[in-house]
Amino acid sequence: MELQRELQGDKTVLTLPDDVTIYTVAELKEALSSLLHQGQELELNLANVTEIDSAGLQLLLAAKKTALANGYPLHLVWHSHAVLELLELCQLSGFFGDPTLLPHAEHP
Repeated sequence: MELQRELQGDKTVLTLPDDVTIYTVAELKEALSSLLHQGQELELNLANVTEIDSAGLQLLLAAKKTALANGYPLHLVWHSHAVLELLELCQLSGFFGDPTLLPHAEHP
């Protein structure tokens, strides 16, 4: 699975797809693996995520733990409504410690 990746100074911003579920998490894990061991700051842009399940949440937890164990920051940014709902349901917003900002919806 090809993920949108952008280098911004000393950090990499990775935009996750709309589906972060048991059906896609193995491919996402493989795509994330090299980035998680590069030793630099990583941001996961969650704005496009419309569907996330417990497997997707486990992927985010494992990514955060790997980054912490290797001594570099990993931040979740632009949380979608689906992500926010799951983090609140599981009471995990505090674990990640990132501000939970939603993308601005433009009104016609």
